[in-house]
Amino acid sequence: MPKSKKPVVRKVVDSPEQKDEASTRQLCALALYLCDDPRENTTTEQNRDDFNRLIKKSLHQKKDDILYDALERLRHDGGAAHFFLKSAIEEAAEVVVIRAPGRPAVEINAFVIPLFLQSTGGLKNAEAFQDQEAFDALTRSIQASGLESTAATVVLVNHAYQLDDIDAITFSHLHEMVRDAHAAMVDMRAGAATAIERSFGKQADEPFGADDVAVELRFLLGFAMKTLDDPFYQVPTADAAMQAYFAQREDRFQKWAEQIGPVVCRCFAPAERSLDVHFLYQDLFYGGKERGIAEYFTLQMMSDLNAGLQQHQVAPATCRAVIALGELGEEKVVRVVLYAKGDATVLASAEKPLPPLADWPAELQDVCDALGMIGIDMIASATGFDEQDKPIGEAALTL
Repeated sequence: MPKSKKPVVRKVVDSPEQKDEASTRQLCALALYLCDDPRENTTTEQNRDDFNRLIKKSLHQKKDDILYDALERLRHDGGAAHFFLKSAIEEAAEVVVIRAPGRPAVEINAFVIPLFLQSTGGLKNAEAFQDQEAFDALTRSIQASGLESTAATVVLVNHAYQLDDIDAITFSHLHEMVRDAHAAMVDMRAGAATAIERSFGKQADEPFGADDVAVELRFLLGFAMKTLDDPFYQVPTADAAMQAYFAQREDRFQKWAEQIGPVVCRCFAPAERSLDVHFLYQDLFYGGKERGIAEYFTLQMMSDLNAGLQQHQVAPATCRAVIALGELGEEKVVRVVLYAKGDATVLASAEKPLPPLADWPAELQDVCDALGMIGIDMIASATGFDEQDKPIGEAALTL
């Protein structure tokens, strides 16, 4: 009689989707644990290593879904953990440290300078970065004006990035762009920076009329490579010295912006076209992107309010504003409603999207400043608005 065979135990292999789901859950759990600032011990160190390794692995493997899914889950459930994870992912994507045997460790990062360009008729993409002399002068000015160290290697991308271009760059795409830039800086014979070229997208001119006065947001994108011990980037630890350090950096930027304006305009349009440029502060990729987007939505909100006032033929000084935090679908927004002074007639209203975990007092102050610039001096806050746009829980603001 033949002996019965021992059954073969087959190992169950998780599908790629199951592995990604496990990574997403692990990333959320680690962020929730680490953002509570746990006591330092071997377990904490291992968790921090696992956290950073998982982020870097996702970036290298171009698995953006893991990163974005984790952020989305923590946005609803994690509070501070969402901000903690977001900051860690952004830093890993925009800053890369390269350590090679026998060479000093170097850091390469992606930075942006958001700017608003005013023109008649709108910008034409085909005209941008056609003046090589102006572009070369702009690139040199970054170090000559003290925005980056003279010992660093700095390159600018000769492309006029629109908001959609910048917003379409995923975490892993930016990480790849930084590595492309490093390869080009270290080895001038390296192949084409394909990740950077993919970031250009398909641009279309905004549909402005020939006589329309247009204000458009653009981003200058650059990369800086420096040694980790470059004294130019060493931030003092003492509070007073730290404040002085950043104040000096901001002062250098303001002086650069005043001087470089005509050169930047030549990069975006021929010399015969009249442009005005307003710069926002230089920052690493994600900080500069958020600052540019916030300013863009503020200007858009002010434009909507001004249009409402013009439609009613009402001067800003004759109305009052009420500001409240609200929701539009799943997005948080700051909503502004303008009323005639002395009655409840609604003259105009507008919303501005807010980022997750926005600093509400700071956002409120920004909107008040913008309203003051267009001549509205009576401003109040509210807990919300009813269906007829009447304020609920109105309280006067002291500006």
